[in-house]
Amino acid sequence: SKNIVACNLITFLCRFLPTKLNTRMKANAREVELLLKGVITKRERAMKDGHADNDDLLGVMMESNIEESQEAGSSMPTMTTDDIVGELKLFYFAGMETTAVLLTWAMVLLSMHPEWQDRAREEVLRVFGKNQPDSEGINRLKVVTMILYEVLRLYPPILLLGREAYKETELGGVTYPAGVTFALPIVCIHHDPDVWGEDVDEFKPERFAEGIAGASKNSPAFFPFGRGPRICVGQNFALLEAKMGLSVILQHFMFELSPSYTHSPCPVSTLQPQHGSHRLSSRNSKN
Repeated sequence: SKNIVACNLITFLCRFLPTKLNTRMKANAREVELLLKGVITKRERAMKDGHADNDDLLGVMMESNIEESQEAGSSMPTMTTDDIVGELKLFYFAGMETTAVLLTWAMVLLSMHPEWQDRAREEVLRVFGKNQPDSEGINRLKVVTMILYEVLRLYPPILLLGREAYKETELGGVTYPAGVTFALPIVCIHHDPDVWGEDVDEFKPERFAEGIAGASKNSPAFFPFGRGPRICVGQNFALLEAKMGLSVILQHFMFELSPSYTHSPCPVSTLQPQHGSHRLSSRNSKN
């Protein structure tokens, strides 16, 4: 649709124009890469000296890299330093920051809509009481799940997915050569009134009362974790983590937005509140 084409163009310009934000993002990316390479170099030295425990993801990955290279009879590592840096970025940004941003927006929206905060808290207290949330109870949280889905629809941590055609591909009656990159504008499709209705910009968790399939006129329209064979492998873990984190917060605190809060979603590496999400909270008197 014209809306999606326009959104793609805006997204492209926002990412590649030499604005202050883009310049800062590139500088941050360089700094992160240097820090990670320093961590890898330090671990390599410790491994050579026999002082590395390698009881974390980095250690397991580096040991596996060495073993695979030796089994292949190659003096060159299977994974280069740049490959390992890429994996470490994935561990942090895809595995931690996205869930943190999801919880941030969830608390912002529940502060704006206290009736849904009350409903979610009632459900959490009914399922867990004062006990630590567990995986069995998490699976029974219908209201919390609806809320998180609606947060992911309105403010998906990742705004755009790119997929490159590795061979000539026909799509929508148009043939594209190999090497073409398709941009999938998640945020635009999540805000398309033709798909979600005229209330598309409103926070209405009840959309997901019957699950994802019944939330929109076209079920593939909701894809905050991607879709198809390359869907995010951490989707289930991320949602479990978010439900557990939000449950603990709701068990112990009531919260509202600070008067200083300014609503300004801003794409950095993920979609974040540009000026922070300052909140006022009080300990829940029921606990």
